[in-house]
Amino acid sequence: MNVFLAGATGVIGRPLIALLRSAGHAVTGTTRWAAKIANIEALGAKGVAVDAFDAEGLKRAVIAARPDVVIHQLTDLPDVSDPSKMAVMREDNARLRIEGTRNLMAAAKAAGARRVVAQSIAFVYAPGPKPYREGNPLESDAANRVTIDGVKALEDAVLNTPGIDGIVLRYGRLYGPGTWFDKPGGPGPLTCGAAAQAALLAMTRGAPGIYNIAEDDGTFSVEKARRELGFDPAHRMP
Repeated sequence: MNVFLAGATGVIGRPLIALLRSAGHAVTGTTRWAAKIANIEALGAKGVAVDAFDAEGLKRAVIAARPDVVIHQLTDLPDVSDPSKMAVMREDNARLRIEGTRNLMAAAKAAGARRVVAQSIAFVYAPGPKPYREGNPLESDAANRVTIDGVKALEDAVLNTPGIDGIVLRYGRLYGPGTWFDKPGGPGPLTCGAAAQAALLAMTRGAPGIYNIAEDDGTFSVEKARRELGFDPAHRMP
């Protein structure tokens, strides 16, 4: 299939390109920076520099790729977690989830894509009995309002764009090189490779809707993703 991967140079985007190419898919991957196109092409994908806030430019790029599936892995996160910059980071990332997702969904629809798989987050459920399941309410804490508004806007756009089967993957906290939790991989932590594998599976499996993609430690239920997508939180890249 032809796949348009928005956010191809991120910690999930890079292993996802490798998985997609190994599975025989043609991939067009995006970056905001022209200097990073070579990194995408070194992995076997076609690279394109485009800003998700440029609605017309993004639409042209998606239409040119003629995708069967669009995968949304766009984030606006610094390489290192810096508490002094968290407020600005939340604002920037929420804006990308709201405006960037809206532009990407409009572009996917214009290009005739039949399915969109999008990255969301699992650590925004309202406090309650664990494990948290996909039907549980999201938190309403005013202190986290910016993040919650961004998540809700992203998920609403992906799940409710007419003519497109939307799949939302609520990722847990990622571990591994390039993440904020760079600790040795083992049987427990959710690695970027496992998160990428879930996106690959969601291209062809599962009914439209929301799936928790997280480490299986009792915090989030991954039962639905196991059953419908074949997700394995212990998956490791070769």
